[in-house]
Amino acid sequence: MKNYFALGLAIVGLLSISSCASDDTADINIVNNGGGATTTPGTILLSGTYTDDLDLDANNTYKINGSLIMASGTTLRIPAGMTIEALASGSDVYVAISQGATIEAIGTASEPIIFTSDASAPTAGDWGGLIILGSAPINSVAGNATATSEIASLPYGGTDATDNSGTIRYVRIQYSGGSADGQSENNGISFYGVGNGTTVEYVQVYEGKDDGFEFFGGTVNADYISVVNAEDDSIDWTEGYTGTITNAYVKHGPSHDKGIEADGFNTDIGNNSNPIYFSSPTVNNLTIIGLGSATSSEAIRLRAGTRVIFNNVAIQGYAEGFDLDGNDTDSPTGAGVTNNETQVNDVLFTDIITKVKNDTGVVFTEADLISGDGNGTGTDYATWGAGWTVGN
Repeated sequence: MKNYFALGLAIVGLLSISSCASDDTADINIVNNGGGATTTPGTILLSGTYTDDLDLDANNTYKINGSLIMASGTTLRIPAGMTIEALASGSDVYVAISQGATIEAIGTASEPIIFTSDASAPTAGDWGGLIILGSAPINSVAGNATATSEIASLPYGGTDATDNSGTIRYVRIQYSGGSADGQSENNGISFYGVGNGTTVEYVQVYEGKDDGFEFFGGTVNADYISVVNAEDDSIDWTEGYTGTITNAYVKHGPSHDKGIEADGFNTDIGNNSNPIYFSSPTVNNLTIIGLGSATSSEAIRLRAGTRVIFNNVAIQGYAEGFDLDGNDTDSPTGAGVTNNETQVNDVLFTDIITKVKNDTGVVFTEADLISGDGNGTGTDYATWGAGWTVGN
């Protein structure tokens, strides 16, 4: 069943159903069975949990005014060229695509889909962000168990590496990252156990308060992604993420942390997989631009046993290019280098004081990690980012 919204639509009823979970995940409260409320002059408010498909109409204006959760079995469809505003009230305003639901947000280079703040003078953290939850493997749990997301307390993870959460193409997310508390923070886009049947390409996170893209396990691939002026890490992975990121551009503003911060497992939860495995993505064609070696600290931090293969990297303007942290026991980040599971192939360092810092407890040389020093070109952002990205 599909719900089509028109101007002047009023709420016709509220359905409140409490669904008891069989695991340790929080109950899901169905507070809105696909309804929408209108405000003057005709803006349709979106919040609650939708148990039917939600098809947005290009002729209407929409505003997210709370948590918008698509329940399992539903699809959120957003047409090209649509701008969706979010109430600038912080972390409780977000869009979540539950495990078993899908999103079809398909823009074009000339008509991107934009999620943004409704503030007259928007700032980072005005609202939450986009949360996608799937059934692909994570290493924070064992077997068929699921974990629970930081925001929305929804289940994620499983055994289906090819799980499909839909398509996100030519989408820009602005002024997101509202913080619920010191431990629970929204990102621009959070991928929780999302599978590689999902399509993610041509997506930008702009002026976010927390991370731009964060991958909590899963196998999803992300192509042509841009993060500009994130105030925390631009790209972050943990919980056994094993996808591929191809063509990624990071540019830091005055408030920022790492270009990439990568964990092999979630150190707050532990590596509970059996057999034990660590995050091990591949990153192709990466550019990270900092504010200069005297101002920006680390471009890429690898820790908690993560493995990663980098191919064609350009890093500019940091005190450190690669900082590897860990030990020789439960967080064997350095062992990834010595067994060739972590490698940097073709890299260009510009205005970098220290190319590699080793704090892993495992002895390796710069040459063990890097080959093709001086050969990197990064990604051709001027070409693929033209027309639909901002702040470049």
